[in-house]
Amino acid sequence: MKKIYLAAILMGFSSLAHADVPLQSTAELQGSWKLEYTKKSVNTTETLKREDTWTFKDGKVTITHIPRDGTFYDQTPVNYEIESGKLKISLLGRSDKFDIFSLVNKDDKSLTLKGKYGDIYHFNKK
Repeated sequence: MKKIYLAAILMGFSSLAHADVPLQSTAELQGSWKLEYTKKSVNTTETLKREDTWTFKDGKVTITHIPRDGTFYDQTPVNYEIESGKLKISLLGRSDKFDIFSLVNKDDKSLTLKGKYGDIYHFNKK
């Protein structure tokens, strides 16, 4: 029984270590961010190298240099906003649908976001 309580306490502490941080305003994201890698979850070690650049400016985000079939393409700008501490990015061609991201951590040189299904996006400031 003591092992169960200890495991429950340890699980509680580990989830606190990965708590999301609420975004306060769009100003926190302004500028260009190079997407270095994605991964399935915070605890996963396997990463998928990426080359996209996300540029946040004037309420729009433009994603450029997106790899596809051995070449690259750029997405047209879409609206984004901060709502309830989360980043909401409009889906291209579907203005009533959004990708939603939580802020995991941010400093002057890096940014880590978590998608609504738990996937992690790690960026470096350009």
